[in-house]
Amino acid sequence: MFLWNPSTGFKTQIPWAPKYLYEHHYGFGYDPSRDDYLVVVLSTDREIEENPFSSHLEIFSIRDNRWKEIEGTHFPYFGDYNNGLLFNGSIHWLASRLDLEIDVIVAFDLMDRKLFEMPLPDDFHHRVPSDSCLWVYGEFFSLWARGNDTIERWVMKEYKSNSSWTKTLVIPLSNYSYFYPICSTNNGDIIGKIPYSGLVKYNNKGLLLEFQSFSNSPSYTESYTESYTESLLSLPGDNEQDYKLEE
Repeated sequence: MFLWNPSTGFKTQIPWAPKYLYEHHYGFGYDPSRDDYLVVVLSTDREIEENPFSSHLEIFSIRDNRWKEIEGTHFPYFGDYNNGLLFNGSIHWLASRLDLEIDVIVAFDLMDRKLFEMPLPDDFHHRVPSDSCLWVYGEFFSLWARGNDTIERWVMKEYKSNSSWTKTLVIPLSNYSYFYPICSTNNGDIIGKIPYSGLVKYNNKGLLLEFQSFSNSPSYTESYTESYTESLLSLPGDNEQDYKLEE
């Protein structure tokens, strides 16, 4: 597992979580109360017959340079390899609750170091996470979902208030079968990816503005695309060497 800052080019390796299980959610964020960066891993193994919801919540402290398990935490959440969304001091994931057979948003508060849940919109009827994803639209915690021929944008206008979920945009996908929003610009334009094809830009009313093909590059290969906030700050104890797990 690597941590990499694209702004400085610095890359450091940390060990895998000691109790890492097959199904997992992961994320990375900053805890200002301790001036510490944390890697968070929630993992579940539902193949163990005697305990179908065997689970672990582990955090790696960059400052302490070690993994720690949050004991006594039980979460029957299942989801594919799911990179968490950092918003408002917490890391969020889309997941399915195996015990209740419902889809939810599960989050980890980086300061309190506790899990909490938020429900999906009442009128949200899409598969999680295959046809939906969490993201940040402007200053709002948001959700997008893909239908048969459309992309929906949902915005939570008041954080943690389920009644504030609002469907604010529906984009017809007449030109593309798949579209994955990545980020939004300061004026509300939406930038996303057409897998194995290119990047596209829509305005805040769903009008297609621009398409940039991946295949323009002679060395083109499909790759993951993520957005990030530039920073020249160093990690605590940053000394150009790998972090190792303490014995």
